[in-house]
Amino acid sequence: MTDTQMDRSSGLTAYIAVTAAYWAFMLTDGALRMLVLLHFQGLGFSPVQLAYLFILYEVAGVITNMYAGWIAARFGLTFTLYAGLGLQVLALLALSQLDPGWALGLSVAYVMLVQGASGVAKDLSKMSAKSAVKVLAPKGQGGLFKWVAVLTGSKNAVKGLGFLLGAALLALAGFVPAVLGMAAVLAVILVAVLIGMPSGLPTGKKGVKFTQVFSTNHNVNWLSFARVFLFGARDVWFVVGIPIYFYAVLSDGSAEAQRAAFFMIGTFMAVWIILYGAVQAAAPRLLGATTRPEADIVAQARTWALALVFVPALLAALVWWAGDPAPWLTVAVVIGLLVFGALFAVNSSLHSYLILAFTSEDRVSMDVGFYYMANAAGRLLGTLLSGLTYQLGGLPLCLGTAAAMVLLSWLGARRLG
Repeated sequence: MTDTQMDRSSGLTAYIAVTAAYWAFMLTDGALRMLVLLHFQGLGFSPVQLAYLFILYEVAGVITNMYAGWIAARFGLTFTLYAGLGLQVLALLALSQLDPGWALGLSVAYVMLVQGASGVAKDLSKMSAKSAVKVLAPKGQGGLFKWVAVLTGSKNAVKGLGFLLGAALLALAGFVPAVLGMAAVLAVILVAVLIGMPSGLPTGKKGVKFTQVFSTNHNVNWLSFARVFLFGARDVWFVVGIPIYFYAVLSDGSAEAQRAAFFMIGTFMAVWIILYGAVQAAAPRLLGATTRPEADIVAQARTWALALVFVPALLAALVWWAGDPAPWLTVAVVIGLLVFGALFAVNSSLHSYLILAFTSEDRVSMDVGFYYMANAAGRLLGTLLSGLTYQLGGLPLCLGTAAAMVLLSWLGARRLG
């Protein structure tokens, strides 16, 4: 075997190990979100209170990504990957100690803190996995777009299964056994990755300055701006609005109806995320990325962002016009949101490729960290607005706000060059 073949084999093995670790993390991340959302919805939390539970998770993401790129550049990508997995295990164990007898304010504060730790864990793992692709992907022939699309697409499919798993565990096993079980499984996977991770990832460099995190690259900065509003447009209806809307439609308050609603909401969220992941993974083939120059892919980012604007706008108008929920309206909303998911996936895949195309290997962890800091800021904005807009104007206001945010994302994409 030649040195080149050995390098390729080692790179592929490292990529598989990183992807497997990221899958395990995202399965628990999706399940935990559904567990927390549906558990506290069942306890009578309002939409705004439910949004509060996830605020520190998103704030932690903004702060973590600001520092994670520098930490990875200084100490290595494997360090941040292991730290993310380990912290998620601790967060799950901490959440199992939640006492139903605590006062409402104490329960909210405790879950916010634990969710904050989980948010740190998620973004350490995400930044590590995405940065590793830049280093490990084969050069030329669309290799980078293919590898990043497979990673992000498969990750979202796994997270979708996590939504379904979380809803099922809550209905069948209960809150505490569910989080303890997930902690045990993730701990086993962390040990396996620690033992089996091959070489091939950057080990870090001394002397890297924190100020280098902030990019001076025009394209990185405008892509990050577009990312803020793209993900804000998803989470403004996804985090609180749609689950609570469906819960109100599907549940009559009885225990049996509540369990059925949990399964149906979890199934929808899972199908949406799995569809999103499948389209992401297929994006290079759908867009013909292997034969297109970078300038064409930048132009595609503008086109697909503009196409996405119309879906939430039309859905908002339809739900507002229809008034009270009806079976036909629920079906129309589900179909419309699946279309949104497919278009959103193409936009997200284009962004995920372009951030790696715009950066260089010596700056990859810092530029990816900065970009995902913008991603987390968008999720935070969407989370805040999700509870607020649903409480003020119901689902039509959630969806109308999503349309406005996608429009801002398109304006950012227009500045790419």
